[in-house]
Amino acid sequence: MKLHCLILAASLILPAGVALADGDAVAGAAVFKKNCMACHTATEAKNKVGPSLMGVVDRPVASVEGFKYSKAMTEFGADGKVWSAEELALYLPKPRDLVKGTTMSFAGLKKPEDIANIIAYLKDPAAAGQ
Repeated sequence: MKLHCLILAASLILPAGVALADGDAVAGAAVFKKNCMACHTATEAKNKVGPSLMGVVDRPVASVEGFKYSKAMTEFGADGKVWSAEELALYLPKPRDLVKGTTMSFAGLKKPEDIANIIAYLKDPAAAGQ
């Protein structure tokens, strides 16, 4: 039974990893513009309603200088978490499920390809011509 569960878990995880590797920064820029741009920037170190997402991939959670994070987000990052591609892939579908009590009003991205694409964009906005 344990082996069956491990195989099932691996089959669910591996496609997500492949999707992350295959993200398209150009498509991710469009997803960002539609879903994130009203509150965040990705190409400059400027905070808006939300913190700048410039350099967010592999950055410690709740670490942008001058931004006042919610208590929930600060506590979420208190143990040294970083916004790795994998952590972002867990967060972006349902932010409020991963960070209970966050003040971010965004409901999340539904399509795995949108998640992979936006992560590719956040890793390298210049790859999208930004």
